[in-house]
Amino acid sequence: MRFDLVDLRLFCEVVDAGSITAGAERCALALAAASTRIRAMEQSLGAPLLTRSRQGVAPTPAGRTLLKHARAMLDQGARLREDLGAYAGGASGEVRLLANTNALTEFLPEALGLFLADHPHVSVDLEERLSDEIVGLVAEGVADIGIVAGTVDVGALATYPFRSDRFVVVTAKDHPLTAQARVSFAQLLDYDLVGLDRAASLQRFLAGKAAREGRSLRLRVQLRSFDAVCRMVECGVGVGVVPQTTAARAAKTMALCVVELTDDWALRELTIVVRAAEELRPYARELVDSLRT
Repeated sequence: MRFDLVDLRLFCEVVDAGSITAGAERCALALAAASTRIRAMEQSLGAPLLTRSRQGVAPTPAGRTLLKHARAMLDQGARLREDLGAYAGGASGEVRLLANTNALTEFLPEALGLFLADHPHVSVDLEERLSDEIVGLVAEGVADIGIVAGTVDVGALATYPFRSDRFVVVTAKDHPLTAQARVSFAQLLDYDLVGLDRAASLQRFLAGKAAREGRSLRLRVQLRSFDAVCRMVECGVGVGVVPQTTAARAAKTMALCVVELTDDWALRELTIVVRAAEELRPYARELVDSLRT
């Protein structure tokens, strides 16, 4: 039974993504090459590692055992690279960071820019996820650091405050909602909406909130950034839900009105989560310290 580090990383990415195709993309492998590697691993072991269905793939009991050891070995390999980096012309390392939409778009660009400028040999693998997904992945050791909404249950993870923000509604100047100072999310479901791409964690969150109301989002168009959402709202396509920081910035240059969102979840206390500070690799610990300041 011979598995190399490429095999182990591929298997972890496939399980995390729930798809061989997505796992192959994350590892920069062709789908055929990734499928061949997975089959070779199963043949070498003599047992299936994945169950395959129309919904994707999931680990078998043997696969879950491999996953546990693969993550430990990859983590140890990363620690080895960091420890030996000082002897190879400068310390180097990689930190895997997961963040929700709000943190990713509004606060991390500047914060990460400062950190990376001070650490030219460190790279950050940044991925957007829903807050509850982030908690689970950090707890499992898939990621070093997560940034989540303060309302999510973080279990036994260590937490540190990050930033505060609030979601608000942006409308065109002549929209009926401009007559109201405050509005609930349920009221928005009566209007056309401008939203983010379906893969965005915030968009999935809002779709879930609408489903709890027994409704669906009347999405006219979906875009890749909050700034693009504000521009389309200005043109009268619909209303949008964006962070207050985005709305305040956009209102300086666009003809927009900002309406307060009354739902409790609209207030976003963003929190940094890690398994335990003492378990973090040196650069991950330094990144946490940098984000906190």
